[in-house]
Amino acid sequence: MEHVEVGPDKVVVRFTITEHHLQPFGIPHGGIYCAVHESTASTAGQVWLGRKGVVVGTNNSTDFIRQATLGDTITVTATPIHRGRTQQLWHLDSIGPDGRLVAQGQVRLANLDKEIPPEALAAFGLDPEA
Repeated sequence: MEHVEVGPDKVVVRFTITEHHLQPFGIPHGGIYCAVHESTASTAGQVWLGRKGVVVGTNNSTDFIRQATLGDTITVTATPIHRGRTQQLWHLDSIGPDGRLVAQGQVRLANLDKEIPPEALAAFGLDPEA
């Protein structure tokens, strides 16, 4: 997964469908979209929440609209629907190389009142010493 844009109000990632993403019938497994959606929403939610806690996924709902094929590059964009004190809800669009919607989803995150591990701070570009 390549992070194209990372900010508190939008995260955009890209990935390419490889043989590892195919189910036995040769089409992309829906789980790849679910996994990328949750990862993208979690990144967005954590960047928005910052040092105030840790986000964890509590629900992931993904609809598969049309089939991508081997070699297709998919662009996933996460945008907020709701961001509150205890939870967040993010909308995700997965767009194929032709600009058409491949999958669409929502991921709900819980904002936990926990200290962020130093290695996680570094992964999100936050100074562990600050």
